[in-house]
Formats: sequence, C-alpha cells, structure tokens
Amino acid sequence: MQTIATLFREAVNDAGDAPFLTLADGTSISYADAWARTTALAARFRALGVKDGDRIAIHAEKSPDALFVYLAAQRVGAVFLPLNTAYTADELEYFLADATPALFICRPQDETALAALCSRIGLPCCKSLGTAGDGTLCDGLNAAAPEDFTDASRGPDDLAAILYTSGTTGRSKGAMLTNANLVSNGLTLRDYWRFTREDVLLHALPIFHTHGLFVATNTILAARATMIFLPKLDVPSMLDLMAQATTMMGVPTFYTRLLDDPRFTRDVAAHMRLFISGSAPLSADVHREFSERTGHAILERYGMTETNMITSNPYDGARVPGSVGFPLPGVSVRIADPETGAELPQGEIGGIEVKGPNVFVGYWQMPEKTKQEFRADGFFITGDLGRVDENGYVHIVGRSKDLIISGGFNVYPAEVEALLDELPGIAESAVIAVPHRDFGEAVVAVVQGRDSSLTEEAIIAAIADKLARFKQPKRVFFVSELPRNAMGKIQKAQLREQFAATFA
Repeated sequence: MQTIATLFREAVNDAGDAPFLTLADGTSISYADAWARTTALAARFRALGVKDGDRIAIHAEKSPDALFVYLAAQRVGAVFLPLNTAYTADELEYFLADATPALFICRPQDETALAALCSRIGLPCCKSLGTAGDGTLCDGLNAAAPEDFTDASRGPDDLAAILYTSGTTGRSKGAMLTNANLVSNGLTLRDYWRFTREDVLLHALPIFHTHGLFVATNTILAARATMIFLPKLDVPSMLDLMAQATTMMGVPTFYTRLLDDPRFTRDVAAHMRLFISGSAPLSADVHREFSERTGHAILERYGMTETNMITSNPYDGARVPGSVGFPLPGVSVRIADPETGAELPQGEIGGIEVKGPNVFVGYWQMPEKTKQEFRADGFFITGDLGRVDENGYVHIVGRSKDLIISGGFNVYPAEVEALLDELPGIAESAVIAVPHRDFGEAVVAVVQGRDSSLTEEAIIAAIADKLARFKQPKRVFFVSELPRNAMGKIQKAQLREQFAATFA
C-alpha cells in the first residue's frame, strides 16, 4: 500500500510535465513544479525542527502553497492538521494546545497575535503564509531548496493527518487518519467516478475540510488529472471556466448558487461529464431542477471526517434524489440498533455503522472516546440514522447526535448553546437546524429569556467574535418557555417543526 508521499511521487514520475493546478488567471503549475515547491517546503520544515510524526498545523487562506504544505508535510513525515479559516483565536487556542504542533502556519496579518499565543501555550514555532507565496514561511524559499532532499520513511499505517470534528459535549475531537485511510479512498474514488488524466476538476472548495482537501486532491493525484484551483466559491468565474473543466465537486450551496444565475445553461455545462455533491444533504428539488436545466444528474455521496467517503450514487445507473447511493467497493455498511448494535432488517431505520480501509484509527489522545465509538467487531458508529431501500440505496434520515451541517460545515448545538446561555438575560437556549435552500441547513437559536429587552441583533452581535461565522445563528427566536418532556429534556423535534418554514 502506498502513502500520500509515494502516491504524489508516482504521479510526478508519470505526468511530470502535465498540469497539476491551473489558476484563474491562466497560470499553470505542473506536477514537476509542484514537486520542486514541496521539496523546498519540506526542507524548510526540517530546518525548523519538524521531525517524523510531528504535527504541522495551518490556518491560512486557500492558495497553491497552502495545498503544497499538505504534500510537503507528507514528504517530511509530519502529520497534517488543517484548521478552518473562520476559527477565532479562542477556538484556535484549543486545537493548538491539544495537538501541540511543532509548526503552526497562520496568515501574515495574524502572525503577531498568534505567535504570542503559541509562545504562551509553549509551541516552538509560528510562521506565516500568504496567498501569493508571501509570509515568513517562504522567505528565501526558492534559493534554499536542496537538490538532494530525501523524503522521510513512512508506512501505510503511519498517521498522515488529524482533522478536528466537534463533539456533542462541545469538546472537539481530533480524528486520526492514516496514509492507508487516505490513499485507499483516493484510489477507490478515482475508479468509481471514472477519473483519468484527461479530467479537469473545477475546484472551488476550501482545503481545510476533508472534501476539498482529501476527496479532491487525492483523487486527482491518483488519476494524474488537473485541478482548476479557485480561491473560493465564485459563480462568475466558475461559469467562465466550466468550458475548460470536465468535473466539479461541490456542496449543495454551489448548485443552488449556479441555478440562481440565469447564465448557467445547458450549453455552459455541455463540456462537463460529472457533478458531485456532498458534505450536506442535497434537496430533491435542487436535484430535479439541476437535471432539467443541464441534463446532468448530480451524483450525491456520503462521507465523514472520520471515514472519508463511505457511499456514492453510481456513475452508471440511477442517481436517486434523497439517496447517497451504495457502499463503495471494500467498504461495509450496516444499519444497526443504536443501543444493541444488532443489525436490522432491510428497510428499517437505525444507526449507520461502517467498516473498511477508509475508517480512521481513533481520536487523538482520547482512547476511551475511541473505544465508545467502535463496536467489538470493528464497525464505527457514525451517529447518523438511515435505512437501505429495496434496491440497496442508502438513505440518511437524521442524525442521532444533533449535528447541523450548514453549507458543508459541521455545527454542534452544544457549543453554540454554551455561549448563548452565558449571556445576561438568557435563561436557556436550544440550537436547531432548519431547512435552507442555499446552505442545506441553517443554524437557528430558540431562546428562553429573562429580560424582555433582549433583541435578536444584540444576541448575534454578542457572540460574533466567539464563534466562526458558519456556527452563528442566522435567526434567533424568543419563547416564554422551551418545550420539555417529563424528564425535563428540551424537545428539539418540536422546535424544528415549529420553525421549519423560517427560510421557506
């Protein structure tokens, strides 16, 4: 089994002169160019004291160099830790203190403040990286690139990355992913989705998330294909560049935004062979409208931070709206009783459990939590509820852990509720998901207040600097009492029903 570093090296050997990245301005970066740049970065990491197994954390804007940090980390034998660029300094402190990276890379404008944070919590090195190759990480980088750099010796079972995923208690957990987890999924997706070196992926996703980083990059490396690398979701640019692309990976927001633009027509999409959606539920209405507009059926798939991709609608065959398709080759999925773990008959709703080479090895420094999330036979308990229909398609019907997925990002209510409940005048809060055409789900707070002068605007403003924007409630509603059952537990299902039409 390969590692990410050997997968990259083989791609360079096979397709060195072929474009790996194409930028919006037409600049092309070949596989050989990418190899040279990652050699320089890996050598810099080693000079900064990074050793095999050390963590490299990054909180920087999307750019070719930010992606190359991921690949260079693999070459130097480090464990890559990408952090959402929307995180505040308060949130970053938890991740950095927990993961203790040997190197933390931030945006140039944040370097002074975050270097002080690193010093305070005992981290040895903080450098900056801008979107144009600027920042202290890259000072003199090209001149310093050695020709005799030797990659670290890493194996399939060695860690390649840690991605943090929130828990319902509010404490984030670091999912540990091995080289085997990432490589196996990249190779499987290449074959399942029919990627070849002739493909060009329109890439507008963030690269701090498993979707844009691992699903996209590793699949492209496995296929020796090309990415048109956009800084962010930009519909005009996407429309202009679609004639050069063959495939696109997006979250539902991408597809609703495209449909909202009258310039997006069947002719504009004519050169494309595949549109893929994930990270949040895609509504059946969007699925149908997209098909009518373009003639393309969006391929919806299902994955998690802890598992990479689990299921996918087929490349050939019906792509069923509301379904996430079949288990990928080599991946086992079962529907089980959440309490006992007993497998349920076809058609019944239960907990989705998964086993395969794609499944992570556990949570960073949380052996007891890891043990709780796995069955004795090795199946991982996803926390999602689902069923398998008579044709074998998997349908996700809910989430047992109250997870909200808004615009492809995970939001756990407990974290938001804890901040709201600290505000003067709030007795208690309940944070729920309600349907939203653009984001899939929107975060909504329902507040039981003590002070009648409280306003929605004041509450949102009070937590604006405490939470990443995607976690902040889009609406706040006031109630005299939160609904509860006989045991005093807040009835969120009732609230979701009451406020379901908020964004209709």
